[in-house]
This record gives sequence, C-alpha cells and structure tokens, in this order.
Amino acid sequence: MSDGIHRLPWRARTRSNVVFGVLLLMLSVVATACGAGGSGNSSQTTITVAAVGNPQMEDLQKLVPEFEKAHSDIQVKIVILPENQLRQQVTQDVATHSGRFDLSMIGTYEVPLWAKNGWIQNLASYVQKTPTYQPDDLVPGVAKALSYNGSLYAVPFYAESSFLMYRKDFLQAAGVTLSQSPTWDEVAAAAHKVNNPSKGISGICLRGLPGWGEQLAPLDTIVNTFGGKWFDQQWNAQLTQPKFKEAVNFYVNLIKTAGEPGAANSGFSECLSAYNGGKTAMWYDATVGASNFTGDAAANSGYALAPTRDKPYSGWLWAWSLGMPSTSTKKDAAWTFASWATSQDYIKLVGTKLGWNHVPPGTRTSTYQLPEYQKVAGSFAQLTLDSITHADVNHPTVDPVPYTGIQYVDIPEFQNLGDQVSQQFAAAIAGSTTVDNALQQAQQLADAVGKKYRG
Repeated sequence: MSDGIHRLPWRARTRSNVVFGVLLLMLSVVATACGAGGSGNSSQTTITVAAVGNPQMEDLQKLVPEFEKAHSDIQVKIVILPENQLRQQVTQDVATHSGRFDLSMIGTYEVPLWAKNGWIQNLASYVQKTPTYQPDDLVPGVAKALSYNGSLYAVPFYAESSFLMYRKDFLQAAGVTLSQSPTWDEVAAAAHKVNNPSKGISGICLRGLPGWGEQLAPLDTIVNTFGGKWFDQQWNAQLTQPKFKEAVNFYVNLIKTAGEPGAANSGFSECLSAYNGGKTAMWYDATVGASNFTGDAAANSGYALAPTRDKPYSGWLWAWSLGMPSTSTKKDAAWTFASWATSQDYIKLVGTKLGWNHVPPGTRTSTYQLPEYQKVAGSFAQLTLDSITHADVNHPTVDPVPYTGIQYVDIPEFQNLGDQVSQQFAAAIAGSTTVDNALQQAQQLADAVGKKYRG
C-alpha cells in the first residue's frame, strides 16, 4: 500500500453489471477503511526529521510516541544518520530545495549562513504565537548563536562547549592530579603517566576521524589556544605557520604516544564507548559527553575546563538544533514538533521517563534549577554552563581574524575545506604521511579558498 488505497485486480470486461457493482462497493469499503486511521489518514500530516546519531537523538526517537499521543494529527518520522552523513544529506537537501526533510538537525555553523541564503525559515513568528515556548529561558549565548539579524532561525535541542573529562580513580592510582583550569602541557604529562597499553588503557582519547565536525572540532580549539589561525586578516592561509604547525604536531604526537588505538577512525561515539568501557583515562570532547556516562565512568569522573596554552579559554560552542527548511510544505506541523522537542516540558519528560542523566543539556537556564537534574549532573552542570558562557565565537583566536567560529571557520566553503584538511591530518595520525606533508597539502587547500576572499 503506497497511496492509501488497496488496488484490486481488474479485468478489461466483467461478466455482468452485478459483478461490476460488487467490485466498486468493495473498493469503496477498502478505501474508506484505509482513510479511517493509520498512516493513510488523509487528515494526518507526516513530517520527516533528519537527526544526528547521538544518544540524545535516540532518546528523542523513543519519546516520539508521547508526542503523537498528544498530537494525533501529526506523525513523525525521524531519520538518524552518522554525523558526517547527516551534514552531507541535509546540506544537499536545503541547497537543492528538494524538500526531503521538514526539520533538520543543524548547528551554529549552518544557521547564519543558511539564514542569509534563505534556506531555513525565520522562526520569530512561530515563537511569538507560542506563548508557552518561553524563549527568554534559552541560554543567551546559545540563542544568539542560532539567530540571524536578531531572529531565531533554529531552536536548540542540546548545546555544548568542550571540556576535559577524566577518571579520578585512574589518575589517583597513577599519582596524578589536575587543576580545574589545566594547560595542555599538564594534560599531556598526565596522559603519558596514566597511559598503560598492557592493561588496554590509553592516557587520553582524542578524535582522529576525518570530518570538519569530527576531528577538527577538538583540534581547532588547540590551534586557537596555541596562537594559530586558519587565515590572517587578508585571508592568507596560515596552516604552515609555526603556531598552527606546533598545535597539529602536539595533537598528533599526543595521540600517537598516549592516545587510543586506531585513533584515525575514532570520533565522538568511539571515544564515548572507550571512556564508558574503562579503556581511556581522559577524554577531551563535548561537554554533552558527561551526560552519557554509565557505570564506573559515571561514578568516578572528574571534569575540568578545556585545556589552554596562550588563550585563557578555549572551549568551543555548538548546539544541535532543529531548523526548518524553507521548502517544507508542513511548517505548522514541523514547528509543533520542534517547539515540543526543545521545550521545558520535554526536558522534564526525558527526566521522568528515561532518567535525569538523559536530559539534553545546555539549552535552557531552567534546566539547571531542577533539583532532580542537579542531583545527577551536579558535578558537571555548572562547568558546562561556564564553558558555554566563556565560548566567544566572535573572538576565537589569540590574534584578530576575519572570520567567526571556534571549531570551524564560518564560511560556506569550510564544510568541504575542513573535510579535506581533516583527511590529511587523519593520514598523519595513521602514520601514512608526515605532519609536514599533511600541512603542506592543507595549506594549498586553504589558500585556494582564501583567494575567493582576498581583494
């Protein structure tokens, strides 16, 4: 059944008008039955949502029946994709105006660029007509990052900065202590001391998986705090300059000497699995990682601000958010779902149905006032908020630069450029090329982009 009607076999001629009449009656009854309920209900709107394959999105999928019970006229189909695939398919959808998705998970990189292009819907009027949404409760820095010309163009499902997560029991056993504002040199020394391959424990887990939103997310924060930058004020590529080179060498060498095995294929999900499995002592990554700890990892974790070198704060800012492609023909239904999934009530629903440690963090100030959430997230809740607050997308580096963005350069070309550059760095991590060769190739790629902005 593809269109709500069961099609019956038909012959060119019938033996009598009676048979013809019976067939028509049967067809009418079946069509009525299909139209009365289920996915064929003509009064029911089906929306398709593209979501990234993270635990919070899987929780959302589990709770969709709760939404559909309260909104029987809307059916929600969630398509969960790995991060790199999601970016590719969603970008293709909005750029070609194909209308495949009614809502898409996008972030602080896409929102201003896509809003400027008219690819996503201005949500101001939808927010205004939904008094229960309470936009003033959104964490200010997150709301600002998801706005264009003063209007929200996406609503945050969860938001994050980056910080250091570590197993207190592992570090204590090795006689290692860390401050709450460590330097990268301190972290590297601790990683080498705790690293114990014979027991299957790495000193630290760092993303090596290619992708501008995978490997480059943590690596770019290190570049920034080491004093490096992608482009100077005249849009000359700077990837072979000493400070950028020092940062990449530091990252690659730390992975090779104290990082996880097979790091060139490790992204957020792989590091989370290693940390939960007791296979790594430390993990520098998204603050949302702490919400996904289980067992000993949940019981024995400590947290520190993103490590630094020359820049006092180095954590990134990101918010996986629901944006509405302008091509959607089901905007009212899409907003009804988006506003539900990013509301105060949804946060409480997650807590009561799935556990308060599952609550999407970083989006609403009120979340951090909930006693139930404080009880399970007290060790990292305030540090998450502090990290988000300190993240400054307008001043990401030590020296002035012509772009915004901390773990990315907020220009349309960066999605492709970052993916290509990260492949070069993954090859260096895997040992199939040197850092110098990888940087030379990366410099050429970045310079080709910079030429478009020079002059």
